[in-house]
Amino acid sequence: MYIVSEPKRLSEHHRQQLEAENTVLYPPAYLQFLQQYGEGTYRGWMNVQLPDPEVLRPFAEYGLWEHDEDSPITEQQIGECTAIGSTVDGDFLAVHPRVNGLLWLPRHAEQIQAIPLPAVEEEEAVGYALILDGIYRRMYGRSQEESVYYEPWTGTREHFFLRMPPGAGRLALTELADLYRADHPPDLFIANPYVCYLFYRELGGYIRLNLAGGQEVAVFYEQAAGQVSARMKEWLLSMGCELYA
Repeated sequence: MYIVSEPKRLSEHHRQQLEAENTVLYPPAYLQFLQQYGEGTYRGWMNVQLPDPEVLRPFAEYGLWEHDEDSPITEQQIGECTAIGSTVDGDFLAVHPRVNGLLWLPRHAEQIQAIPLPAVEEEEAVGYALILDGIYRRMYGRSQEESVYYEPWTGTREHFFLRMPPGAGRLALTELADLYRADHPPDLFIANPYVCYLFYRELGGYIRLNLAGGQEVAVFYEQAAGQVSARMKEWLLSMGCELYA
């Protein structure tokens, strides 16, 4: 797994907090993942977060999901859930004391789903990243084919945005990406019909090209890599990109 920037380890306070709580409630692989990598975003999809018993309490009164004999929890029990993750689309991954495994609370569907986990010994061997990959396949009916990466939340991330204006003589973003890759080989390259990522360890971040929109270029970097990001900005501007807020 490619780690985008230096992980921000859990503070002593958070470690003690997890130890003081009923850790039986949480998948051991999840706790190990947090200890090793800290909070962050997995494969640009799932936000791996510290347990939050508060965020789902108001949802018990919203009537967002149907509850019948097949539902793993009642509407009232939503308020008793502890969220341990959320997707960039607004779905929640949670645990409940009376449910073995995980709960998936979808934003755009009406049924809460229970997600079984392997036995503890198997779970620890598999690791939380593969568990998340399995959840993705289960919920979306397909696998993520691109390389695996994790973006820790460092609290020191910076960014800027540019655009490649359309018009005759302007580069397409795919051409721009190919030129930059040739001049500056990335440590990791991910591309699909919608987006392209060029990851650089010296940047502690990546260049993201929005292929679907055809214009936006974003650079995400660590504060300590300001000089590196400045060189990237200069190169991109020299190729016809324009800064925008």
